Amino acid sequence: MKRAVTLAFLCTAAVLLWAQKPTPGAVEETLPKAAPVQPIPFNHKVHVATGAKCLDCHPIRGDGFQAGLPRESTCMGCHTSIKKDSPHVQKLAEFAKQRKPVPWARIYTVPDYVWFSHASHATDAKISCETCHGPVAEREVLAKEKPTNMYSCMTCHAKHGAPNGCDFCHNTQ
Repeated sequence: MKRAVTLAFLCTAAVLLWAQKPTPGAVEETLPKAAPVQPIPFNHKVHVATGAKCLDCHPIRGDGFQAGLPRESTCMGCHTSIKKDSPHVQKLAEFAKQRKPVPWARIYTVPDYVWFSHASHATDAKISCETCHGPVAEREVLAKEKPTNMYSCMTCHAKHGAPNGCDFCHNTQ
C-alpha cells in the first residue's frame, strides 16, 4: 500500500510539473559525461557500415521488455575470419567458446517499477531506435545521450498522442 501511495504521489507531482512546462533543467536528467568502460570495445559505426541493423543484433523477444544482445557465437560468425588476431576478438572468441555472455555494461535503464516495452515502442508504434538512444549508428563508443526519465517519456507520449496516465507505465496497485 505504501508503494502505491508513493507512486501515486510521484506521478501526480510529475504530471503537475510536466503540465507547467518547466524551464530547462528543472526536471531534466543529468546524463553521464563519459561512456562506461566495456569489457570489449565495440564500434557501432563500423558494424552498421557493414549493413547491420539495430534489430539484427538487438532482437526483441518474448514480452519485449528488453532488446536483446547478440550471442557471442553470432559475432564469431564473422570474426572467425575478420580481425581474428585482434586481442579483443580473441577475448570474444573465449566467451563464445565457454558459452558465456560478454558482461556488457548497461547504458540505458529504467527503474523496475516502470513498465516499458521495446516491442510496443519499436514494433507497434514504429518509433525508431534513434528516438530514445540517439544516433548510435554514428558512434564509435556508446554513451547514454538521451534521457529516460519520466519527464522525457511523458513529453514524447504527448507528442505522439500516447496515454500519459500513471497506470499506463506504472503498476500502482
